[in-house]
Amino acid sequence: MSKERFINLFTDFGFKRVFGQEANKDLLIDFLNQVLPPEYEIEDLTYSKNEHSGAIEEERKAVFDLHCISKKQERFVVELQKAKQKFFKDRTLYYSTFPISEQAQTGKWDFEPSPVFMIGILNFSFDDTKPEEIRHHVMLRNEHCEVFYDKLHFIYLEVVKFTKTLAECTTRFEKWLWIFKNLPALREIPEELMGDMLLKVFKIAELAKMNPLEQEAYERSLKYLRDVHNIADTAHEEGELKKAREVACTLKGEGFSDEKIAKWTGLSIEEVKNLDCK
Repeated sequence: MSKERFINLFTDFGFKRVFGQEANKDLLIDFLNQVLPPEYEIEDLTYSKNEHSGAIEEERKAVFDLHCISKKQERFVVELQKAKQKFFKDRTLYYSTFPISEQAQTGKWDFEPSPVFMIGILNFSFDDTKPEEIRHHVMLRNEHCEVFYDKLHFIYLEVVKFTKTLAECTTRFEKWLWIFKNLPALREIPEELMGDMLLKVFKIAELAKMNPLEQEAYERSLKYLRDVHNIADTAHEEGELKKAREVACTLKGEGFSDEKIAKWTGLSIEEVKNLDCK
């Protein structure tokens, strides 16, 4: 049994428990309204199916973490990304095609789709963004950097970059980021949130209030999250080691001593001596 008091929102179980149930729809609406551009504020929404098949049997299926539709028929796909994945942007682009194509299946279509939003909640950082940039809103633009098409939106949140304390949070958006980042580490409900609707998150997320089957499901989801992180960490370490070996081979070819190469690359002298630099 986990020693944490509150669930981790980066687990599939935790995310769907807080945001994926009709009884908690108000939390999902509040969260999305902090993430979306103001002109797309949501008043109400309905949950849609999370699994979508391709147009032909051979095409891959898409299974979303969360898919919902607003009263104005805007489509929202919310995806958690637990660890760095090389093709995550490609996957979100692929996923965006499903809520577009499904609109053509509802009857006669004039090729004027409702807006589609792909929202990625990331537990890692992109390699090509600045440290202070947490929210990224991506749209199709022309060579003059003017919006060319305004109905397809990609919004990515690099939650791992958020470092403010709760006392430093001045907006609801920041409070949501703080909850995503810190919920499983908390032992008590913060006094700053008393009287706030965000207090509901803590009531839903408390492990002690779950039945044994729910607790077991959460433990499985938490184990999967930890396994994903371990795999990602190992891959990163192996990637760094590969880079170090490549640099060491280059330095060897330039005639530097094994001692200096070991010092500059972090490899041991024995590793440097045994490198196969063919």
